[in-house]
Amino acid sequence: MNCAALEFPLLNQNLLLLCRKAIYWEEQKALICADVHLGKGGHFRKAGIAIPLSLAQDDLAVLSDLIREYQPKKLIFLGDLFHSDMNADWEWFTLWRAQFPNLEIILIRGNHDVIHDKYYQQLNIGLYDELLVTPFLMLHHPLNAVKLEQAAGYVLCGHIHPGVTLHGKGRQSLTLPCFFFSEKQAILPSFGKFTGRMSLQHQPADKLFAVLPDKVMAV
Repeated sequence: MNCAALEFPLLNQNLLLLCRKAIYWEEQKALICADVHLGKGGHFRKAGIAIPLSLAQDDLAVLSDLIREYQPKKLIFLGDLFHSDMNADWEWFTLWRAQFPNLEIILIRGNHDVIHDKYYQQLNIGLYDELLVTPFLMLHHPLNAVKLEQAAGYVLCGHIHPGVTLHGKGRQSLTLPCFFFSEKQAILPSFGKFTGRMSLQHQPADKLFAVLPDKVMAV
């Protein structure tokens, strides 16, 4: 399926909002996504809950498609790349990483990123708690209003799995993943398929972009 990108200029930078729930930052040739939660299926399977084996492979396949389409120089994960302790899904991730040995990969640590640093370092993945790539400050958790005033750059983050609820003419409603841009901070949708989403309250000046299967649209 063709998947149209939406151009969104911000702070003199050109961002493409992708319906695969990632951002391509043209000036840096960087692909940015949040909350992939690889290994979440394996985590539940270890607990005896039947979860399809293909979930991690599907998310990695989408990443591969994006890399081949946009040819980024770097891939930035805004936290929660892997959901839990090491499990069998890590092997799929290791194999996937070997396909792109020249791609710089950066992980901003999230609350679920508990695997020891040495395993990421073995895969040549840079680890940070936060990273300033002017004009953007890469984080995992969103900042409150007070901390945003002190932030070194416009925040790009994840963690919340934002969604926007659309209402039909009757009582129908549908909550879609969305990109959420406020004055000083943007929250990316969760990239992983095996994640929920939370409908966010927003102010009139905020910009929300709903993610549909074939496009991203302003709401």
